[in-house]
Amino acid sequence: MNIKKFLPAAARSTAAVLFLCLCFPAGAQMGSAKASFELVADRSAYEAGEAVRLAAVVEVEERWHINSNKPAQEYLIPTELQLELPPGSGTPTFIYPPDNAYQFPFETEPVLVYDGRFNIVAEFLLPGDLAGGTLPISATLRYQACDDRQCVAPTSAQTQLQLTVGSGGEAINAAIFDGDPDTPQLAMQRAGEPALGPPPATSHDTSPAEASSPAATGTSSSSLPVMLLLALLGGFILNAMPCVLPVLSLKVFGLVKSAGEGRSHLVAGALATTAGVLVSFWALALAAVLAAKAGAAVGWGVQFQQPGFVTFLAVVVVLFSLNMWGLFEIPLPQSLARIGGSGPSEGLAGHFASGLFATLMATPCSAPFLGTAVGFALAQPAYMIFIIFTAIGLGLALPYLLLAAFPATAKWLPKPGQWMITFRQVMGFLLAAAAVWLFYVLAGQISPERIAFVQLALLALALFVWLGKETSQSAGRRRLSALGALGAAALSIFLAAGAPPATAGGSASAHLDWVPFDETQAVSLAEEGQLVFVDFTADWCLTCKANERLVIETEEIASTFEANNVVTMKGDWTNRDDTITEFLARYGRSAVPFYVLFRPGQEPHAFGELLTKSNLIEVVEASAGAGS
Repeated sequence: MNIKKFLPAAARSTAAVLFLCLCFPAGAQMGSAKASFELVADRSAYEAGEAVRLAAVVEVEERWHINSNKPAQEYLIPTELQLELPPGSGTPTFIYPPDNAYQFPFETEPVLVYDGRFNIVAEFLLPGDLAGGTLPISATLRYQACDDRQCVAPTSAQTQLQLTVGSGGEAINAAIFDGDPDTPQLAMQRAGEPALGPPPATSHDTSPAEASSPAATGTSSSSLPVMLLLALLGGFILNAMPCVLPVLSLKVFGLVKSAGEGRSHLVAGALATTAGVLVSFWALALAAVLAAKAGAAVGWGVQFQQPGFVTFLAVVVVLFSLNMWGLFEIPLPQSLARIGGSGPSEGLAGHFASGLFATLMATPCSAPFLGTAVGFALAQPAYMIFIIFTAIGLGLALPYLLLAAFPATAKWLPKPGQWMITFRQVMGFLLAAAAVWLFYVLAGQISPERIAFVQLALLALALFVWLGKETSQSAGRRRLSALGALGAAALSIFLAAGAPPATAGGSASAHLDWVPFDETQAVSLAEEGQLVFVDFTADWCLTCKANERLVIETEEIASTFEANNVVTMKGDWTNRDDTITEFLARYGRSAVPFYVLFRPGQEPHAFGELLTKSNLIEVVEASAGAGS
């Protein structure tokens, strides 16, 4: 075996597919609608060329408000009305109502908001050559809703109005357009001095969130450097997480080879890997921005909630394993080979693809500081999302950047040699272990029978790859084996994507009795004097499993929970669950693990991503003492 073929050439051929998966991660979670509106006109009919006045009559759910069209804080998303008008119409002008200024505990300056029922008026001219008949006018209201403690993901509402074009129109809806002071929807518009203080609450908020939640507070420009530092540290710590270790091991292998070819090859390979990491994080940022515009919010790792995506990744990992074992090689076309470097070595394209793969494998893991940074980013404008995600990408790529900046450190790497063949084959088994983990994730998403068929399809994929190697002397047989491998890969993904969800079963525990998460019950128990510990987890989250194995599911924690009468609840985010997504958003989180302790007479306590026994015991005992 030629040791120059040291890293999966298959990575080069799958780079584009990995990029698409990063651009459009499955499982976007829809934002929660807290406002609705209807569109009304000031006349029953209009002649061509005549001025039209429309009003969006907006109603916001009780205890909630939406941001002003011109919010005082830059991090808040403004409320905007958009109209789809026929070609030739005049540019519409919008008249937004006066906003109310409310003082909230999380912001030093008053926040400008709309609440209750109010109107947004739009005026425009119809085209002069418009034929008579019915004209549909579509409207979209874009907004972000908050209460006095938290904000939900930005979303939008749509409606449509049928305008009649013709003569004989009469004035209608005078109470809205002429400003009748007794009309409820005009009451806020005619308000004089803005009221200070939170909006009046009509019922008890049974889901309080901490006032320090990034999603609720946003973050002032003075704390942006802190968030950038957290993002950089979180990305760097990802390199030590089990999701990324297989890829990191492969990169060490590749850098050893590059070091053997000279300093320039080492620097170029490190920079190409960094470029792959950054491009993949920019793709994730773009996906977050597009999802926000579509009324959805993207969480860290939510694509792993889709069985089809998990199986696709299993296909990629299996192919990489087969490649590491020498069953096949995919040489680059000559044009790309000249770009990436001569010969069968990995080249810049392969290094770039490995950067994409590193990010893809990193998404099911969370790290300290990462959840805070991602939660902050997803509640910010588009440019801020790109800035924070770039910082995370730079953190993940920091080892390669340091190697490029200080190539002399390459002398610490072992010299290339025959050992690389054995190392390559060992890495194949490490990747195969990653495939086993992916099957474990699938076990929580689809039925055992369907998993068996998926595994048979992957076995067929390996068989066709082996046949392609054994029949390498025949071009026709090679093409037949390649088609068979592609068909088996496609079949495995199809079987998983079309599978019905697995039947939910309780999580077995040797120490704790878990019940499914129910926020209403948790709040009720806390009001009755009990502590409630909630573990938000997912089968695809390795950080979650490490915390459960090393901290939560231990005799010390079980004894502490029993002594303090703690009820344990589990929020399973393995598959899509909008209730859990919205709960996480209230705390500025978009990823698991996440841990909350509901406490009598106190605000819930949120823990960090990595638990320690001492911290968990300290908080539980202090909360039990304060509640007694």
